Amino acid sequence: MAEKKKLQKRNEVDKKFTWAIEDLYASDDLWQQEYEEIKEMLPKALEYQGRLSKSAELLYGFLQLSDEISKRLERVYVYAGQKYHEDTGNATYQDLSNKASALSVQVSSALSFATPEILTIPEETLNQFRQEREELKLYDFYLKDILRLKPHILSAEMEELLADAGEIADAPSSIFSMFNNADIKFPEIKDENGEEVQITHGRYIRLLESADRRVRKDAFQGFHASYRGFKNTLAASFGSNVKQEVFFAKARRYPSTLAKALDAGNIPVEVYTNLIDAVHDHMDLMYRYVDLRKKLLGIEELHMYDLYTPLVSDVHMEVPFEEAKKIVAKGLKPMGEEYQRILQEGFKNRWIDVYENENKRSGAYSWGAYGTHPYVLLNYNNTLDNVFTLAHEMGHAIHSYYSDQEQPYIYAGYKIFVAEVASTCNEALLIDYMLKNTEDKKEKAYLINHFLDKFKGTLFRQTMFAEFEMITHRMVEEGESLTAENLCNIYHDLNKLYFGKNIIIDPEIDMEWARIPHFYTAFYVYQYATGYSAAIALSRRILKEGKPAVDDYVRFLSGGSSNYPIELLKGAGVDMSTKEPVHQALALFSELLDQMESFLE
Repeated sequence: MAEKKKLQKRNEVDKKFTWAIEDLYASDDLWQQEYEEIKEMLPKALEYQGRLSKSAELLYGFLQLSDEISKRLERVYVYAGQKYHEDTGNATYQDLSNKASALSVQVSSALSFATPEILTIPEETLNQFRQEREELKLYDFYLKDILRLKPHILSAEMEELLADAGEIADAPSSIFSMFNNADIKFPEIKDENGEEVQITHGRYIRLLESADRRVRKDAFQGFHASYRGFKNTLAASFGSNVKQEVFFAKARRYPSTLAKALDAGNIPVEVYTNLIDAVHDHMDLMYRYVDLRKKLLGIEELHMYDLYTPLVSDVHMEVPFEEAKKIVAKGLKPMGEEYQRILQEGFKNRWIDVYENENKRSGAYSWGAYGTHPYVLLNYNNTLDNVFTLAHEMGHAIHSYYSDQEQPYIYAGYKIFVAEVASTCNEALLIDYMLKNTEDKKEKAYLINHFLDKFKGTLFRQTMFAEFEMITHRMVEEGESLTAENLCNIYHDLNKLYFGKNIIIDPEIDMEWARIPHFYTAFYVYQYATGYSAAIALSRRILKEGKPAVDDYVRFLSGGSSNYPIELLKGAGVDMSTKEPVHQALALFSELLDQMESFLE
């Protein structure tokens, strides 16, 4: 085995490949100064407690101060976090990151009185305040959203009781996290070279991607056997989490746990059910994908452990970073000149931390603070996946750029429901460009395989997860219990429904529900599927209609949280309260299947 190239230390990395963190603070001393100033502002915020209903002047003064504290905290928090991520072994920035986290808790605590207090102010009084102080109209939507939740806010005593119960309610999630991250142990198996390797969370998917089927099978069986050994404990943990969700939904006068979870973003329940129904309408496409995978792998029986290995494995695309930037820019050309200008600004002005170095945080993300350009962390290593990651993260970054430019601080951050739209739209535009500009048959097949697997993993799999959550929560709401046996049966039947008859639904997969951390944040995963569908629908409109569609899309990117997510997306031409965006996304999946199937002819 060739010796792995030694990673550079952080201070050895060429500056041009690092992000311009100095645009946040030119020095740690300036960070420390702002950190201290924020702490000094907190007593001033507490002076407003119990007085927000007294006058328009006091309410406006508090909201302005709250924004200023939060805005400055964001800078402090992001700088400390990003410096820590540059080199997680650096004790100085470990300390700064810890201090920023502690300050964040202090700020949350100091400002926590505001929402309950605002809810006690009669609406006619708030309207009078708006007439007296014109500047308060800036907060119209913010106040409207708080008042929208008023029917679900209880008396002060009950609110205090629910808050005190919060730590107990978090117990199932904490227990599962401790079990899943610290206590569970997976077996060792032999890798492709016959060497012993222990299965871990981090290695599991890589082992399932192995070209060696024996490795895939051993990893799959060993991994799920570890969970099966604790099936009753895990069922109790999962069931307890659902029960606490049901308790809080009833306490807050919601008709269901689903309604409560979606109400935070004012998302109609129909968005959730329409997603599941629309995917059911096109389940034949997943069955075609399963058949295609079986044929391309050349096997008589397709098993659940065969779903991750690449269908096209002998294509090795080496893409240096400079070339990746050019490819991404060409792929995003349909977005127009302004979008290209912002993209190039990010490329040229060091928004991106490009390469891996010793102790650098793994993965990729986009982050930033209001008032400064966004940042992107990569660990670029010249693969095709990395090219898509660059497009993806710059989608997030440019979304943040537009929102920050066009919105005041209070509305600049966008909701989770739309967070993946801009990033996935960029990926969809990029792959359209690459497919249209690739003549090599194997390279084209490799690209299609990449996109098909994105659909499988995001649109179909996350919708299956969402349906599992809906079924299990309804059971508890109707007085049924969740046992290991019925959870495994539900999950088995869903796999049969989603993958069809031409794949062996191995009994090990029945335990997969037990390893999904997102199930402890109820009704969260559906947003991956809805965001993906919206992004595909938007990319198709952009490619078809050009500038009018781009203009609508940029307005959406500029909206931040100035309106509810569903309304912002409607402005871009996508109505997620209908099935249509999911149908449009699946129409593209069908086209990609057609192209991939043509390679077998």
